[in-house]
Amino acid sequence: MTDSWERFQAALEGRYRLERQLGVGGMATVYLAHDLRQDRPVALKVIHPELAVTLGTERFLREIKLTAKLQHPHILPLFDSGEDETGEPAGARLWYTMPYVEGESLRQRLRRETRLSVDEALRISRDVLAALAYAHRQGVVHRDIKPENILLEGDQAVLADFGIAHALSASGPERLTRTGLAVGTPT
Repeated sequence: MTDSWERFQAALEGRYRLERQLGVGGMATVYLAHDLRQDRPVALKVIHPELAVTLGTERFLREIKLTAKLQHPHILPLFDSGEDETGEPAGARLWYTMPYVEGESLRQRLRRETRLSVDEALRISRDVLAALAYAHRQGVVHRDIKPENILLEGDQAVLADFGIAHALSASGPERLTRTGLAVGTPT
């Protein structure tokens, strides 16, 4: 374990206890953590250092603040976020927490079942479209819709990973996406 990782865990001490890695994506690594203040499991997402440098702390915090305002039954809410100095040239380690969903992603369901019933596909689509319509009314575009970001818990679909959301109003003179940085999942 690297010194920077140990410093990161120490920075979270008293707030979160990292339990295990849940997954790695193109933008971040997700951990199952225990929220020590609220005594609940959470998913703690740590942005990859190279993306954190390009993204910048200011932009990250601005987008997280925007995303945290989204309150909808089919959008996975954000609980907390932060930046912790690692002492590395890459700078701060950026992270945020969300509820831990014990269900599975739509990708996992499709791998297991390969085909959904028409009724189930329509139900999932309605849930996701309701979440997107709400977000769009708030001026937020998800930018990374894919089966991995649709979580299935019971008979509900919840849209996750608004952490890279981009306000429609920001598409004016202050474009947040820099040339050479693909925000979302290019494939």
